[in-house]
Amino acid sequence: MTEIVIDVRGLVKRFGERTVVNGVNIRMPKGQVWGFLGPNGSGKTTTLRMITGLLKPNAGEGACLGHDILRESAAIKRATGYMTQGFSFWSDLTVRENLDFVARVYQLPNRRQVVDEALLKLGLAQRQKQLAGSLSGGWKQRLALAAVTLHRPQLLLLDEPTAGVDPQARRDFWDEIHRLSGTGLTVLVTTHYMDEAERCDRIVCIAQGNLITEGNVADVIAHSGLTTFSASGAGVRRLAPSLKGKPGVEHVAFFGSALHVSGTDSEALRTAISSFKQDADWEEIAPSLEDTFIALMARAGVDLRQQS
Repeated sequence: MTEIVIDVRGLVKRFGERTVVNGVNIRMPKGQVWGFLGPNGSGKTTTLRMITGLLKPNAGEGACLGHDILRESAAIKRATGYMTQGFSFWSDLTVRENLDFVARVYQLPNRRQVVDEALLKLGLAQRQKQLAGSLSGGWKQRLALAAVTLHRPQLLLLDEPTAGVDPQARRDFWDEIHRLSGTGLTVLVTTHYMDEAERCDRIVCIAQGNLITEGNVADVIAHSGLTTFSASGAGVRRLAPSLKGKPGVEHVAFFGSALHVSGTDSEALRTAISSFKQDADWEEIAPSLEDTFIALMARAGVDLRQQS
């Protein structure tokens, strides 16, 4: 049987009268990469912190790496690597000094060798004497990943790890994530980038503290019930204001030079776009994950236009 690394049920977290996480269940097998999707303030980070024992839930139970999340948080922390949203290492230390300090905290044997290997694996060897504070976003990301995997954790939790870094750095980062996954490491990553979510074995979507869907990307899209049409042509950008609010049109968004128009009532959607047939070249397409995500958030009552 497949080993289950995270098995939590009914997690609830309240801050005062506000419920931030409301009955979330996650059952995650070993060696997979899962994407945790949701808008700002949806409860993703809070859920991660409850899984690792950094926060105690108001209700719920479960295990992480075979340890009870309520009573054995120290054991979970020792076996987990947790990369936070912001750079959380020491700007006035060099790259090597940061890693050496982390190795000391974990009381790792053969500390110099462990740090040398981490520098080589993450391509940091040429920058080991550079102050961490002077690194670009992509290199800070590599340093953080090296630090949180230095003790060879069994579970890696990454909270918006690629926010603010360039596309090449994001691609390199994900290559490294999949390399680590290939060694048996289990990875749960929160992200706002749909292309990153599509790199995951499975995605979990959360909105306003509620888990609203889970599955591989193809299944999540298929089960959304969404129909999408793509409009292209010279004047397509002028169509968006006229289409928004039409019966059957649930959302309108640009994808490059094309306009995606989506809804769950396919007949009403076809009727809505029929008036604009002469204004663009129309084609029915498979909904993208982004189309699906926007639709799911709208059904959950989340206005993504208000997200920063």
